Amino acid sequence: MKKYVLRRLLQLIPILLVITFLSFGMMRLAGSDAVLQKMENTGMSVSQEAVDAARAELGLDKPFLTQYFVWLGNLLRGDMGTSYISGQDVFETFVSKLPATLLLTAIFILLTILVSLPLGVLAAVKQNRLTDYLIRTASFLGNSMPNFFVGLLLMYFFAIRLGWFPVISREVNLQSVILPAMTLAIAMSAKYLRQVRAAVLDELSKDYVAGAKARGVRFSVTLTKSVLRACLVTILTLLTLSIGSLLGGTAIVESIFMWDGVGKLAVDAINMRDYPMIQAYVMWMAILYVCVNLVTDLSYRALDPRIRLGGEKA
Repeated sequence: MKKYVLRRLLQLIPILLVITFLSFGMMRLAGSDAVLQKMENTGMSVSQEAVDAARAELGLDKPFLTQYFVWLGNLLRGDMGTSYISGQDVFETFVSKLPATLLLTAIFILLTILVSLPLGVLAAVKQNRLTDYLIRTASFLGNSMPNFFVGLLLMYFFAIRLGWFPVISREVNLQSVILPAMTLAIAMSAKYLRQVRAAVLDELSKDYVAGAKARGVRFSVTLTKSVLRACLVTILTLLTLSIGSLLGGTAIVESIFMWDGVGKLAVDAINMRDYPMIQAYVMWMAILYVCVNLVTDLSYRALDPRIRLGGEKA
């Protein structure tokens, strides 16, 4: 097991290096200049000499590979640079926004599990009945609506009409996080419960379920101790995918509700061409992805003996 973990960790190093190079290169080839963007935001006309001096101060006048290796060397030492716009340390700014995103992620995943797992299992058990049709219809509606539209609907009904939650998140607390988390959870639960339903139906069609029924074993016991346990690998994979999807959707939702997390920070950095801040966000996503994939692989080996034994033979 230790050798497997070490081998997996070594495999992640070239992946992260490739991600850093591609992200750095694509932002430099984006066709916009951070210095000119900053000068335009001030509303003042400046000379070309001032622009060249600002570029030299930020190191943007150096060749591309020189810029990349300087940035990579600083990154390996824990220095993500200084923001082009605010002049603040990128790492400190990013870490200050991280608790809000982690809270949103935790509530979102909790709501997704609490909604999709029971409804997915119920739809499978009540296959082709009224309950199944209602759940699948709700799943279709939730899956067809984009996050920004769901967010606006929830904001209108629960914040503006009913006044239960704040329209704009002014601080990081449970009351403010409910609407953003519900926005993310509705669409993800709609996708998740259909996959759970399909996984449970696949297990229910197997011979051991019919054998347990013939032996007089209660269906609830077979469902909880055998069927759901056999579906753990599939459910874990879906949960991993939901975390990945969260990375793409949280920036839009955080911007709608003004949730002060790293997603909103990334959107503001993109609008302002703040390259160091964007690169910090890209590295955050890359590290989170590879860590989640590593934890998922290790969980596979723990939950499924076939994977564990196959890996040991290999």
